[in-house]
Amino acid sequence: MAEDLDVGEDKVRIALALYSNKTKIYFNLNDHSSKKAVLNAIRGLQHKGGKLRNTGAALKFVQEHLLKTSSGSRFLEKVPQILFLLTGGKSSDTVSSAAIDLKQGGALPFAIGMKNAEQGELQEIAFSSRFLFNLPEFGDLLSIQPEIAKFIQKDMQTELPSIVGKINSAEINFNLNRYVTEKDVLEAVQSLSHKGGYPNNIGAALKYVREHAFSPESGSRLKEGVPQILILLSGDRSRDDIRTPVKMIKETGIMVISIGTTDADTLELQTISKEPKYALSVTDYEELTTVLQDVLSLLKETSNPIQKTLQAVTYSKKKDVVFLIDGSFDSRSGFEEIRNFVKGIVEILKVGNNGDKVAVVQYSRVATVNFYLNSYSSRSDVLNSIRTIYHKFGRPLNTGKALEFVRDHVFAASVGGRPTESVLQYLFIFSGGRSGDDVRGPAHSLKKNGIVTFCFGTKNADTLEMQTISFTPAHYFFVPDYKSLQNIKESVKDRMEQSEEIAQIENVGKQ
Repeated sequence: MAEDLDVGEDKVRIALALYSNKTKIYFNLNDHSSKKAVLNAIRGLQHKGGKLRNTGAALKFVQEHLLKTSSGSRFLEKVPQILFLLTGGKSSDTVSSAAIDLKQGGALPFAIGMKNAEQGELQEIAFSSRFLFNLPEFGDLLSIQPEIAKFIQKDMQTELPSIVGKINSAEINFNLNRYVTEKDVLEAVQSLSHKGGYPNNIGAALKYVREHAFSPESGSRLKEGVPQILILLSGDRSRDDIRTPVKMIKETGIMVISIGTTDADTLELQTISKEPKYALSVTDYEELTTVLQDVLSLLKETSNPIQKTLQAVTYSKKKDVVFLIDGSFDSRSGFEEIRNFVKGIVEILKVGNNGDKVAVVQYSRVATVNFYLNSYSSRSDVLNSIRTIYHKFGRPLNTGKALEFVRDHVFAASVGGRPTESVLQYLFIFSGGRSGDDVRGPAHSLKKNGIVTFCFGTKNADTLEMQTISFTPAHYFFVPDYKSLQNIKESVKDRMEQSEEIAQIENVGKQ
């Protein structure tokens, strides 16, 4: 690659790093200013060694140390920042967050995998499918080298206007306070031109809209109690992380209606939207007029300003807590860790007939109750029962049916549930895989019933599915494996303490 590139201080600059458990820089972008010097440095390269393959940490290291002006980066001069990641196997750590940060920071990563590299991981890292190569053997690298060199030096140049400067970018065509008549708004919309650019960074766009379009300076009247409504139109799945931006949008009080084409991710749009029913689908944009009436109905539904004088529901400090545990084969190796985590949560509860109540349910194809909310009236009895629980086993993992079962048969008054007594009802769900059935309807029903759902998903669980089920995106906790549950215990406790206030706000809105 170095031989084919036009290396020079004012031309192509090259840096090189090796990684295993840690990352080591062999030379920076500003260390060598000639092709000869770069080639000599590469010839002196020695294999680093190491047992772990922390690709996520390596990507973060590159962004923080190599792609800096002090190391020779010319990002501020709008010089493309191209990264070649070469890996021979699955990462020992998670790559998602680091890959997203890298791309949002302006880098264009190529992901080149060999032998045991994981396709899904490479897709997360690569800037686009054209930046991804997965090869059977290390020796196959030479076969793709000419193609990549040509792409960088020729083909990519024609694509740069739609790449550099447009990554992670959104722009306002006009603000809320720009026009005061319907005629002016319609004329401004008529004169809009297509922005262009790649990729489709919905997360970054949501953050931008919240900070700039819905600000008081731009004409937002949030503080006056005027409903803040965002209509999102998307023709593709997001290429960046939407979780934090969605959480912030909802916490700000912005209600989102999403409209997506067949290429958009339905679960993603439902996660972004105020509720699943606020996510609409069309085959293509030519069919937008077919959902116009649906949009108008939703706008009417959301356009009643929240009266600040509404009496908030007063909750007692009592809690009904149900643990819904993945009992399928997906969780068998981590069942002991789940049980220990459940015990840890129970230990902070004030269990009693007139205090907190606890139930435990396992699920796979069907749900099975280990004990109900009215089975035990003391913490010691609950803990003793948890210690004797055995893993259920079974497949598939029907999470949707399990949610319905818990709603109808475990939170019910006949088995100790107290929905009519203004007792906060919590559901903790643990999942080690993707559901075999639909979770959207049951998840919506739980929220409608005021049940605060916490989700704990491992690397094999579906993130968007977990966010759809959780009370808010902030009530979803990702853990690489169940051993990591103990690391988030304090965060969960803090979130529980915040949930009473959140639930009160939700009920004010429903009134």
